[in-house]
Amino acid sequence: MPEICRFRGIRITMYSGMREHPPPHFHARHGTYEAVFDIQTGGMIDGSLPASAVRLVEKWRALHQAELEENWRLARDQRMLNPIKPL
Repeated sequence: MPEICRFRGIRITMYSGMREHPPPHFHARHGTYEAVFDIQTGGMIDGSLPASAVRLVEKWRALHQAELEENWRLARDQRMLNPIKPL
């Protein structure tokens, strides 16, 4: 799963390929925790992260929503994803 960003111990990744399911989302890992976040709403779809990490991911997503949406389109087309600036 390609890494698109890393900040404050949080690794942001996104699967690529047509097998990836809606809604558009990304994965965030922090230590042994992993969660999946909806790109459009910012809501946590699955998994868990410490509250402090969730706040950072939510802030980062809000700043980079358009870039995440573009990466989702690229991922669905099995194209290389763009790195996104950290928080």
